[in-house]
Amino acid sequence: MSTPMPTPYAESRLLPPYQALFAVDAKDFTGLPALQHGPVSQLIPDLVDQALDRAGLQDLRASKRFPANTGDGVVFGFDPALLPFVLWPFLGVLDDILGAYNRQSVGPRIRLRASVHVGPLPEADGNGTARNDTHRLLDSRPVKAILAAASEEVTHLVTVISQRVYEDAVLGGYTGLHPDRCVEVPATVEGKSFAQRAWLYVPSPSGNLVQAGVRPREDVAQHADAAAGHGSGEAQEQHPATPASTHYSGNTQHVNEGAAVMGNVGRDINHTGGSTSYRGTNQHWGGGDNVAGDKRIGESGDHR
Repeated sequence: MSTPMPTPYAESRLLPPYQALFAVDAKDFTGLPALQHGPVSQLIPDLVDQALDRAGLQDLRASKRFPANTGDGVVFGFDPALLPFVLWPFLGVLDDILGAYNRQSVGPRIRLRASVHVGPLPEADGNGTARNDTHRLLDSRPVKAILAAASEEVTHLVTVISQRVYEDAVLGGYTGLHPDRCVEVPATVEGKSFAQRAWLYVPSPSGNLVQAGVRPREDVAQHADAAAGHGSGEAQEQHPATPASTHYSGNTQHVNEGAAVMGNVGRDINHTGGSTSYRGTNQHWGGGDNVAGDKRIGESGDHR
């Protein structure tokens, strides 16, 4: 006998208990030879379990809720009270374990995207919106772009943290993960009607990611005041030469040398020529040449 389909809004029901969720997905798994799919599929949960043990989360490892091997990763639920410890130190320990494995392995590198979320889910199977959103966060553009842009020698793990987890565990001060280690991103998924505010945490950012770091707040304020106080003619004057750098501050990117990538990320971007100036809304790290706002390349008067 089939289970009757419940009708939403027809009556009030008990809310399912809140479950914390953790999921990882391997970069470029489908590009591996078929011969390596099975071993890598088994290796990923082993590395995650090693990190849980080393982070002192043996009880969590033994009490995973609705665990599943997704082929190129794993997903499981756990007690939300342990969220602070999963954010810190577990994620850093997992990054260390991945780095140690990749340095000594003769096989394919294991570089992971991870997502951390929380929400009401039935304990029996863990099916529901919160679980779907966990996977959407894992597949979102910013986390993919960051892992693709980072050095494979240094950055082995990139984590996207949901707004709910960030507010409760990070801003609440319950975890050792400081808010200044996180970067706000708009989490969207290509081809899906999904858009959420989320936060990226990269335990070991490579140099090119550090170069796109956060500017001091007072520097950002001065820059904004200067931009607001000048006319369009003065604002387009060439600035004195400065070392090549990219600064990221909230929703504004300032590029002294190179190209500012905004919005959707598509193909690789190739840039030659003089300095590029961009001032706009949101920044996505990674490949692509989708640029929003005004873009100026080369000598004065060369607009593209």
